[in-house]
Amino acid sequence: MNAVAEGRTALRESKFGHLTVGSIMEMDVQSATKDTKAEMLASYMMEGFGSVPIVDETKKLIGIVSEFDLLAALRKGKKLEDVTAGDILTANPVSATKDTDVMTLVDVLQNNHLIRVPVLDNVGNLIGIVARRDLLRGYLQTSGS
Repeated sequence: MNAVAEGRTALRESKFGHLTVGSIMEMDVQSATKDTKAEMLASYMMEGFGSVPIVDETKKLIGIVSEFDLLAALRKGKKLEDVTAGDILTANPVSATKDTDVMTLVDVLQNNHLIRVPVLDNVGNLIGIVARRDLLRGYLQTSGS
């Protein structure tokens, strides 16, 4: 077994490796609808939300808008007050469930170069969001540091 595989095995067997997304996710999620103006989404992001899940009237996730999406709209010469979330959202974004184990989430975030992902219940409704910093917090809390 190589060093990377040994490291992964050790982490999976640690307290951290036994955590699930549900134990580290943020449940107070700032979401928006497809009709929300991009200017409003930008203001959410200035409050520390790097991406905003976009939901329908039943809280079902339909997409996500990130800082990258807002910058892409600006690059195309759009005014954020004239653009809606529905115009620029990324549909079918990568997501997790509360039962996803943290090591799987680490792989998902790393492999997709993501900072955070929405957390969904078993019918696709938004119930939380989890970020890389939540994983690091979980690690620190379980390592005794």
